[in-house]
Amino acid sequence: MSTTQITLRDVDAELSRRLRAISEERGESLNRTVLDLLRDAVDLETRRTRLRRYVTWTPDDLDEFTAALRSQRVVDQRYWGVGTC
Repeated sequence: MSTTQITLRDVDAELSRRLRAISEERGESLNRTVLDLLRDAVDLETRRTRLRRYVTWTPDDLDEFTAALRSQRVVDQRYWGVGTC
C-alpha cells in the first residue's frame, strides 16, 4: 500500500496537548495516535458503533421521556374548552 505525507497546520495548543496525552496513555507515537483517530473518525462502522452508544435508551429513559411528553400534552380547558372560541 502506498502512503502519503500530510502536514497539519494551525494545531492549537490544547489540541496538541490532548493528542500527546492520548498517545502517552496508549503508549504509542503521536503519529500512530493521530492516524488511528483519523481512521476511526472516517470509518463508517466505527462511527455507527460510537453513535449507538450515545442513542441507546434504557427502559427507564423511555419511561421518563414518555412521562415528560404526557405532562406537556395536558389541555387547559380554560383556554381550549368547547365553546370558548
